[in-house]
Amino acid sequence: MLDADRLGMGLTESFAMTPAASVSGLIFAHESSRYFTVGRLGRDQVEDYALRRGLDLAEVERWLRPNPAYDPS
Repeated sequence: MLDADRLGMGLTESFAMTPAASVSGLIFAHESSRYFTVGRLGRDQVEDYALRRGLDLAEVERWLRPNPAYDPS
C-alpha cells in the first residue's frame, strides 16, 4: 500500500519490519486528543519484572537504563 519496498523496507513471515530500524505508524489527530507518557519505573516494579522473567536484576536495569525513577547503581 505504501510502496515501502521502493525504500528497501519489507515484512518478514511474522510481519516484522525489515530492516530492523524501520519504523511506521498510523497517526490519527483530533482536536480533543490528549497525550500522555508512561511514568518512570520504581525499584519494586523492576525487581518484580526481573523475578517474573527469571533474569538478573542488574541485566534488567541495564535494558531499562533510561526509565527507572531511581539510581540503579
